Amino acid sequence: MGKASRDKRDIYYRKAKEEGWRARSAFKLLQIDEEFNLFEGVKRVVDLCAAPGSWSQVLSRKLYLPAALSSDSTDGDLPLIVAIDLQPMAPIEGVIQVQGDITNARTIEGVIRHFDGCKADLVVCDGAPDVTGLHDMDEFVQSQLILAGLTVVTHVLREGGKFIAKIFRGKDTSLMYCQLKLFFPTVTFAKPKSSRNSSIEAFAVCENYSPPEGFNPKDLHRLLEKVGSPSGADDLDCSSGWLEGPNKVYIPFLACGDLSGYDSDRSYPLPKVAEGTTYQSLDPVQPPIAPPYKRALEMKKASSQGIRELENLSLDSS
Repeated sequence: MGKASRDKRDIYYRKAKEEGWRARSAFKLLQIDEEFNLFEGVKRVVDLCAAPGSWSQVLSRKLYLPAALSSDSTDGDLPLIVAIDLQPMAPIEGVIQVQGDITNARTIEGVIRHFDGCKADLVVCDGAPDVTGLHDMDEFVQSQLILAGLTVVTHVLREGGKFIAKIFRGKDTSLMYCQLKLFFPTVTFAKPKSSRNSSIEAFAVCENYSPPEGFNPKDLHRLLEKVGSPSGADDLDCSSGWLEGPNKVYIPFLACGDLSGYDSDRSYPLPKVAEGTTYQSLDPVQPPIAPPYKRALEMKKASSQGIRELENLSLDSS
């Protein structure tokens, strides 16, 4: 199937190219913002697992560019956006890129230096592992990525700040919810309209960062391990992740975005074109500049060429 076929099957993929977004995931952050007003009063943001950069684009367009174009703004007043990923990505106006591992302390120190010792108002993370199709495995690996993001949060997010992270819904979702509730009084799991109904993904929207009194970031994992045990904490909402019955945890779940808008699981007809012409699919706004699969594709291509050369040599000799 060609690009035009995908343009029909995935309306948000097509709209992303038309509106200049690097990926359809930009609409997910936009729709979450419509519901939760994420960007109000935000001056410093960290975008974890940022490549290829669609969420960083949203942050740039919503925060940096309006301030840069304002006649009242000075360089010191401009929002600071720091994007972190293991993979490099093409530049985005107003976004500082840090190529590094979010589990590495030096990466976090680099973020703090960019903020001149100040804390971030918002941390977002749309990262996900390469899915296997084994839901329990994918949910577990994704939960570990979220906990890595939470480690970053405990070092760089100011009290009262917000944290947005992709989750995979599954049998242990309640445990993740309880762990996040240790640090955020308000946690809502949101499903944007642009996220396919067939997908197990959703987003944890964590508001009003309030770490426990006397909390030391070095104690994070010891604290999280207590969650799920009946004696792990006094608050049942944070200690009943593995329990059912009267102590069952009910997670706030919200659909966001225009519910009468485009359906991400539905096919839509291609735009009409002038008579006698054919529909031309747009190229992606910004292909990955150094994708992790690039080397594998090069090896596959070299192998195919080698096989063809051997076949040609065999035919010539016969």
